[in-house]
Amino acid sequence: MKRVDDFRLQLGRHELVPIVIGGMGVDISTAELALEAARLGGIGHISDAMLPTVSDRRYHTRYVKDKLKQYKFNVANNDKSIVRFDLGLLAEATEHHVRKVMEAKRGPGLVFLNCMEKLTMNAPKETLRVRLNSALSAGIDGITLAAGLHLSSFALMEEHPRFRDAKLGIIVSSLRALQLFLKKSAKTRRLPDYVVVEGPLAGGHLGFGMDWAKYDLAVIVAEIRAWLQQEGLAIPLIPAGGIFTGGDAVTFLENGAAAVQVATRFTVTKECGLPDHVKQEYFKCERDDIEVNTISPTGYPMRMLKKSPGIGSGIRPNCEAYGYLLDAQGNCAYIEAYNREVARHPDAKKIQVWDKTCLCTHMRNFDIWTCGATAYRLKDTSRRLPDGSYQLLSAEHVFRDYQFSVGDTIALPPTD
Repeated sequence: MKRVDDFRLQLGRHELVPIVIGGMGVDISTAELALEAARLGGIGHISDAMLPTVSDRRYHTRYVKDKLKQYKFNVANNDKSIVRFDLGLLAEATEHHVRKVMEAKRGPGLVFLNCMEKLTMNAPKETLRVRLNSALSAGIDGITLAAGLHLSSFALMEEHPRFRDAKLGIIVSSLRALQLFLKKSAKTRRLPDYVVVEGPLAGGHLGFGMDWAKYDLAVIVAEIRAWLQQEGLAIPLIPAGGIFTGGDAVTFLENGAAAVQVATRFTVTKECGLPDHVKQEYFKCERDDIEVNTISPTGYPMRMLKKSPGIGSGIRPNCEAYGYLLDAQGNCAYIEAYNREVARHPDAKKIQVWDKTCLCTHMRNFDIWTCGATAYRLKDTSRRLPDGSYQLLSAEHVFRDYQFSVGDTIALPPTD
């Protein structure tokens, strides 16, 4: 039987182990996790979701405090259109973080940035331009366009001197989405270097409606691959979502995939940015503990653990401090839901909002526990300790298990 290590991903002059670790925000896919993937010869992602906030935690900057201080007068105002990010400071935060990661990179692999279009930040095109170009300037190996169609993203980077040098790809969940992207990007005369095809079993935001269960990753990949061949386009495809074992990965690789993108099994590694007590919740969860809901203000369904503390929380919107999901008019679906509940319960000291969540605050606090559909299997990848908890894994152990395992076998970690 073949192993993942029998295949290689060719991206330009780079020959890589065909394993990509997905970019989980906010700093769940940490620099440490991405750097391990690169050291081992694969591709790791960092996320640019809420990078000023991540910078404050990592480098003791004051972006959030200073922004809150600037707009504190507006906290009680329902109109958030005035709350803006300083583009110069946004560029500074992005460049500093990316440069620090790239300076630490060792090994033959690559580090990419996952960039979410849905982080609209009250100035969608302007802030997206800054985030993309700042990452290129700081030396990132590649950028994966995520959480949106990114119809203008190539054009926003076109004037950068590294636009044709860095590896650029996009995540899609359908052939139609890829066709739209290619059509809108055609004027730049640059094709994506790779396409991540994310299926319905992925974690976090999904590129499907609530009818996600009727879709199948293998079918979508085959459809896209057939169309690319018909059009004479040699773009590497990287399936993602529900690929839990090396055997799962090999099945896709044997059917023409260039690599696989995986994330769920890395959520319980020491390098993952989730707090250790949350990692234990992932280990302990059962299939029925996982749900797809519509509480994200982005409009996309999200997969997460039902026990996530952020579900139903009625905290006041923290747009003056964060505001990463404010649209071009300063609106957010959570603000609307929050104000509705306040109006319904004017005398309540604490309210609950069940249909939406303040995603910025709760992702920052690790209170929305996004996960893939296979998270309930994580307990089978580790050892249960005498106190009932599970042994955390190393990113190298999980990576090597994908790389060298045969079939659906999963190697348990050595005892600490």
